[in-house]
Amino acid sequence: MPGTPAHPLPAMPPAPPDHRLSVAPMLDLTDRHARYLLRLLTSRTLLYTEMVTTGALLRGDAARHLDHDPAEHPLALQLGGSEPADLAACARLGARWGYDEINLNVGCPSPRVRSGTFGACLMYEPRTVADCVRAMLDASSVPVTVKTRVGVDHRDSYEELADFVATVADAGCRTFVVHARKAWLSGLSPAENRSIPPLQYDRVYRLKRDFPDLRVALNGGVTRLAAALAHLEHVDGVMIGRAAYEDCYLLAEADHLIFGEPGPGPSREEVIQAFLPYVERQLAQGVPLARMTRHLFGLFHGQPGARAWRRHLTEGAAHPQAGAEVIREAARHRQGGLDAPPPRQNPPTDARSNPRH
Repeated sequence: MPGTPAHPLPAMPPAPPDHRLSVAPMLDLTDRHARYLLRLLTSRTLLYTEMVTTGALLRGDAARHLDHDPAEHPLALQLGGSEPADLAACARLGARWGYDEINLNVGCPSPRVRSGTFGACLMYEPRTVADCVRAMLDASSVPVTVKTRVGVDHRDSYEELADFVATVADAGCRTFVVHARKAWLSGLSPAENRSIPPLQYDRVYRLKRDFPDLRVALNGGVTRLAAALAHLEHVDGVMIGRAAYEDCYLLAEADHLIFGEPGPGPSREEVIQAFLPYVERQLAQGVPLARMTRHLFGLFHGQPGARAWRRHLTEGAAHPQAGAEVIREAARHRQGGLDAPPPRQNPPTDARSNPRH
C-alpha cells in the first residue's frame, strides 16, 4: 500500500470524536498548517482536512495529503469518491495515518466533482452512498460519517432527504453533517452555492427529531459561537465554515462556551508565540514561509492594525528565504499601527529545498 505514516499510531482505534463544534473542510484553506494554527485556539473543536479524492491517494503521493502533526487531533479525513473499493482502500490509509474519523463528501457542487461523479450528485444515488459507507466501515474500525446537503437541484423535498439518510444509515453511518442549503449542480458556482440557496435550518432540526438515534450536525451560515449554541438546542453539532478561517480568533472561546472547559481562551499574542516554533520546524524542512503566514491573516480580523499585520506578512513572506522573523515584525507593526512595507529579511543559512508541504 502506498505511503507510511509520519508518526506513531495508537494501538486501539480512537473513540468517535465529539461533533458539538467542528471546522468545515475547505479546499485550499484547511491544510495542515491552518489546522495546526486552529488547534492553538481550541483543543476540543473537531478539525477536517481538505477534501482528498480517492485517485489522489491511491495513484498519487498519499503522504503529501495524509501527513499531519499529532497536535491536530481530533482530526477527520474527508474523502471524495464513489467507488466502494477505492473508498475502502482510502479508509484503510486514513486508519493507518491515525485519523479519528473518515468523512465522505456528498455535498460539494463544483464542476470538477460533478465530472468525477461524486460530491453532491451522489444525493441522486443513495444506494451507491450506502455501498460506499458499508465498504469503508468493513475496511477499518475508524468511524465513517457523511457530509451532505438538504437536497440537490429539484430533488429537494424533505421526504427525499429523509429517504437518503435512512438508506445510508442502514449501511452503518451514524453521523450526518448536513449543509442546510440545497445544491444546484447547474447555474451556480461553488461560491454561489454557499450563499444563494436559502438556508433551511428547520429541515435539519426535523431530521434530528425523526432520527433521534443518529448524530446530526448542522452546517451553513453559522458565523458566531452564540449562533452555534442556539443550534445546539436542536441538533448534536454545528460546523462552522469560512468564518472560522477568516476570523479564526472566534474559536478562542470555543472550549469554554461550547465544551464547558474552564478559563479564558488564549490571547492573540499567545497564539503567535505558540505558532512560531512550528513555523521554525517547517522552515527547517523546506516549507516556504508564505504557506504558513497566509493562514495568519484573519487572526486580527476587525482589530486595530489588522491591515498593517496582513501587509507585512504578505510582503515579508514573499522573499524566497524569508524566516519566522517576518511574523515577529508583523506583530510589532500591528501594535504600532504602522503601514510601511517590511524590511528585506536577513535569511538564515539553513536549506529550504522541499516546497511540497
